[in-house]
Amino acid sequence: MRFDVFTLFPNLFQPYLDESILKRAREMGALQVVLHNIRDYALDKHHVTDDMPYGGGGGMVLKPEPLSNALEVTLGSPPACPVILFSPQGRVFDQALARDLARAPQLALVCGRYEGVDQRAIDLLVTDEISLGDFVLTGGELPALLMIDALTRLLPGVLGDPTATDDDSHSMSKLLEYPHYTRPAQYRGQGIPPALLSGNHAAIDRWRRQQSLRRTLQRRPDLFMQAHLSLKDWELLLQDD
Repeated sequence: MRFDVFTLFPNLFQPYLDESILKRAREMGALQVVLHNIRDYALDKHHVTDDMPYGGGGGMVLKPEPLSNALEVTLGSPPACPVILFSPQGRVFDQALARDLARAPQLALVCGRYEGVDQRAIDLLVTDEISLGDFVLTGGELPALLMIDALTRLLPGVLGDPTATDDDSHSMSKLLEYPHYTRPAQYRGQGIPPALLSGNHAAIDRWRRQQSLRRTLQRRPDLFMQAHLSLKDWELLLQDD
C-alpha cells in the first residue's frame, strides 16, 4: 500500500517510519510512504504557504495554490487516488473505517496547518475529511502517522498471523480486548487467572470472551450496545468467576 503524504514538516515522519512494524513493512514491500513538502510547490520566491483570512480573525490560512499544485503535479488532475484531509470537521476515524481504507492500493494524506485550509482547495481536490476525535491538534502530521500505523497492521503479512488483528479492541466484534498476562507468574502479590494456566484451550477462550464482554460493558457501554451477542455471550456475562 502506498501513502503520499503532503505536509509542511516532512522531517516529523522519518523517525517513526524507521522503527518497529512500519520499518519491517517497508522493508518487505507491503508499505510505501512518499513525503511531499507543500512548500516546494508555492508560487513565489519565498515559498509562502499561508496568508491572513478574508473577513479577519485569528490565525493564518493555508493558501490554495501550493496545496493544489502539490496534489495535481504529484497525483494528476484530478488526483488518481482518494485524497484525505485531517480535520476536526471530518468523520471520526475508527477501526471499521481503517479496515475499509486498508483495501485501497494508494491514499493521499493532507496534513493541514495554521487555522485551516482554504476551502476552495478542499472543494476541488479533497475526497474525504477525517477526524481523530473531538479535540484539536496543531497539524495533521500525527493523525497521518496514526492512520498509516493503523492501516499498515491490517495489510496481509505485516503481522505474520493473518488472524492477529481479529481480537483487537474495536475489531469487527465491537468488543474491547481481554486482559493480557505474561511472566512472572507472581508480581507484587498478584497472580495469573487460573483459566490461563489450565492448558484447556476451550476454558481459555471462554475466559477471554467473558472478560471482553465485561470490559466493554463497564468501560464502553456505547460499544456494547452495538455488539451482536449470542445467548452464550449473555450466559458468560452473567456467570460468576
